[in-house]
Order: sequence, then C-alpha cells, then structure tokens
Amino acid sequence: MNLHAIRAIYVFEMSRTWRTVFQSILSPVLTTSLYFVVFGSAMGGRMAEVNGVPYGAFIVPGLIMLSLLTESIGNASFGIYFPKFSGTIYELLSAPISALEIVIGFVGAAATKSVIIGLIILATARLFVPLDVLHPLAMAGFLVLTAVTFSLFGFVIGIWADSFEKLQFVPLLIVTPLTFLGGSFYSIDMLPPVWQTITQMNPVYYLVSGFRWAFYGGEGVWVSLAGTLAFLAACAAAVWWIFRTGYRLKA
Repeated sequence: MNLHAIRAIYVFEMSRTWRTVFQSILSPVLTTSLYFVVFGSAMGGRMAEVNGVPYGAFIVPGLIMLSLLTESIGNASFGIYFPKFSGTIYELLSAPISALEIVIGFVGAAATKSVIIGLIILATARLFVPLDVLHPLAMAGFLVLTAVTFSLFGFVIGIWADSFEKLQFVPLLIVTPLTFLGGSFYSIDMLPPVWQTITQMNPVYYLVSGFRWAFYGGEGVWVSLAGTLAFLAACAAAVWWIFRTGYRLKA
C-alpha cells in the first residue's frame, strides 16, 4: 500500500476545501440554519410533536442526511472530474499508484469533508432545538458509512460525467428530491396508505429512518444498514469495473 500517494491525494483534496471554506463548509451550514428557521417556525407551530419527538428535533436527522448525501456526491464527483477536465488524470494514471489507492485518497477526502459538515450541522442544530442522541456510537458509524458510500457513488458519477452539467444532474434532480420525499421533514405515518407505500419504495427513506433511529430509537435500522451496505458494494463493483476497463479514463 503506497501510503505516501494516498496522503498526497488526500491532503491535496482537503487543502482545496480550506481554500474555499465559505463555499465548502459555511454555505451548507447556513442553508441548513435557514431550514430550521423556516420549517421550525412555519411547520413547528402547527405540529408540536411527531412520534413523540418535538418537530424541530425530529427534522435534524433529515437535514443532516440531506447535506451529507449532496455534499458527499458533489465533493467526490468534482474531485475526480476536474483532473479529467484539465488532463492531469493521465499523470495520475501513469504514476506508481494502484486504483485502490487512488479511490482511497479521493473518496477518503470527500467523506471527511461530508462528516465535518454533518457534525457542524449537528452542533448548529443544538442552538435551535434541545437535542439528545440515544445511540451516539451508532450515529457516528452511520454518519461515516453513509458518507463513504455516497462519496464512492459520487466518484462513479465523476468518472461518468463528461460535462459540468452532468455533475449536477444526479445530486440536484435525483438525490435531493428523493431526500425531500423520503420522510426528512415528516413521518410517513401522516400520509395516506397509498403514499406510504410509494415512500417505502424510496431508498433514501431507509437512510433517513436508520439515521433517525440513532437519535430517537424505533424500528427498521437493520433494513437501513443492509440497504446501505448493499449500495456500497454496488458502488465498489462499479469502481472496480471502471478501472478494469478504463471506462472514460483512457479516452
């Protein structure tokens, strides 16, 4: 394992974050704070509690998951797409570094950024609502697992994309709507039976439910964990195939 190469990629990607700290970290946190103000004041006044949890506290896991998914995909996809765009990826591919080491460097940096943002949002949430985490270790584990999984997914998108527009296609037009419709801001028990069934077909629903379990308990955590691990395995298989075939890497 070439640890020096992994560290070089990781440090380079992280340094880009610190150079654009407002866009990379402060902007998602400010956006999430606005969600607390808007949803907490507008809807919180109409719904005091959801499943025995104050509404302001109920939406915290959904807000963290929304930022975590979009930031993980965005950071990882841009991180590998920009070398393709500038042509420096050929230097990376010709260097004495394996595909696994390349993936660890890029995905590790993207996941680290997302986890940092998630923890900052969690700390910010405590300024707005009283918040207790029932299973802190499970919450941390789920946070890291989700960040790694979707950073790997973002890495695949970055390889697949051949324009900056395609980089934004999946996060904006697929992941964000699925997150909003996955029970981030409401309980599916409040929906008619037909819409409950439709929501249960949404894979993001299980991510939000599993993460919310770490805060407040409940049911369905094993389904969420199994689904996340299965998606992680699928993304890993896709990355293996990309480097095996050179798909959009050696054009």
